[in-house]
Amino acid sequence: MLELDSVTAGYEPRRPVFRGASLTVAPGEAVGLLGPSGCGKSTLARVAALLHRPDAGRLVLDGTEVTAWRHRAPRALRTAVGVVLQQPRTAADPRLTLADLIAEPLRATGRKGEAADRVAELAPAVGLTPELLTRRPHAVSDGQLQRACLARALSLRPRWLVCDEMTAMLDASTTAALVAAVEAYRAQTGAGLLAVGHDRVLLNRWCDRTVEWRDCLPAEEPSGR
Repeated sequence: MLELDSVTAGYEPRRPVFRGASLTVAPGEAVGLLGPSGCGKSTLARVAALLHRPDAGRLVLDGTEVTAWRHRAPRALRTAVGVVLQQPRTAADPRLTLADLIAEPLRATGRKGEAADRVAELAPAVGLTPELLTRRPHAVSDGQLQRACLARALSLRPRWLVCDEMTAMLDASTTAALVAAVEAYRAQTGAGLLAVGHDRVLLNRWCDRTVEWRDCLPAEEPSGR
């Protein structure tokens, strides 16, 4: 289970983006989180992906409460979650080829020997040709770079995927290809998915259930008047 319980988070002291948000994703389940831009859903997604420490509340992952985030999180928890963000150009090292970008998590976790085979396996699954793998980010389109970022997220075989507006900047055909790649991976592994976005039609078609952002927040207390 991926469980976010009464999470409060933000980027400035005493000025949270949201308070008391709760959400659960069962193993193998695909949950869409729907909300308008600026509401805080991406911040919640970063908490779920162990990229942002909340100010309050709990994140429980596979029965273990998370107490450290980013590089301080235990490797077993950190590598259990694969994440794909909205803007691939800010998420990719411009010095790396797409092949090196995909292999980056394997090398960082001491599994360099697996990198070549894993890249060769993932590239066709996300629609990348051998020629594209030799290019750096500046020499490919946003869609091609996002394909590489998805492959990078899958490289360590995560049990959970967090896709934060993964297709917001992409055309319809690339969106369909990336969603198909995610679903093929989930069918093969049973991974759970949290898909964050503002496209209701896409989330409803993609996910087992779609949760409105307002439903993640605590109900307002009655004023008594």
